[in-house]
Amino acid sequence: MKTFASLITILFATLIATPSFAQSPAESPTGATSPAAGISAPTGQPNPQEMMKQMIEMSKLNENHKLLSGLDGNWNYTIKFWMNSDPNAKPQESKGTATRKSIMGGRYVMMDVSGKMQMPGEDGKMKDMQFKGMAVEGYDNVKKKFIGSWVDNMGTGIQFSEGTYDPATKTFTYTSEMEPVPGMKSQVREVLKIADNKHMMLEWYENQGGQEKKTMEINYTRAGKK
Repeated sequence: MKTFASLITILFATLIATPSFAQSPAESPTGATSPAAGISAPTGQPNPQEMMKQMIEMSKLNENHKLLSGLDGNWNYTIKFWMNSDPNAKPQESKGTATRKSIMGGRYVMMDVSGKMQMPGEDGKMKDMQFKGMAVEGYDNVKKKFIGSWVDNMGTGIQFSEGTYDPATKTFTYTSEMEPVPGMKSQVREVLKIADNKHMMLEWYENQGGQEKKTMEINYTRAGKK
C-alpha cells in the first residue's frame, strides 16, 4: 500500500511539473523550482511519465474483456457433485440461478449465484441448504491472463484463479488452489466450455493424492433472450 501511495505521489507531482505530458510545452518562470525536482525513478525502472502512459495503456479494454462480457445475463443451471470416492457412484444434483453483469466499464464481470443443495447438517443428516456465491472475473493486461476470484457462504476464504482461452474450442481453462479445512490443499482445474450463446458447461477437477478427479459439473442455460 505504501509503494502504491508513493507511486501516485510521484506521478501526481510529475504531471503538475511537466506540462509536456499534456502536449502543451511551456517554460517555467525564472528561478522557479519544479515540485518534481530531485525525483528520479529507481535504476532500471521507467520514469513517472512513462509509468503513467503504461498504466493508461494497461487499463484499456480489448477482445478478451469482450469475451467475458458476452456472457452477461441471467442463467439457470443444474449442478452435479461427485462427493463419493467411488467413480461409479450416482452424483448429487441440484439447481440454481446465476446472474452475470459487467462492471467497471466492462473491465470485469461480476456473477451472483443462488441455489439449494443437499448438505449434511450438524446432526449428520442431509438437508436442503441455501447456497450463495459470488465471482469477479476479468482479463489482466499485465499478466496476459484471465483472472477470477470466488467467495460463498460455505466458507470464509477467497479463491483466486488464473486462466487462458482457446478460441478454437471456445474453452476457458483456469487453475487455482483451495484449502477448505486446515492442511487439506487441493489443486483445481476448471474448464468452461461455451457451446453457443445460450449454453455453457463448467467441469471442475481436483487433484487428490496426485490423481486428478472430476468432482463437479455445471450446465448453464441462458434465461430469456440476448
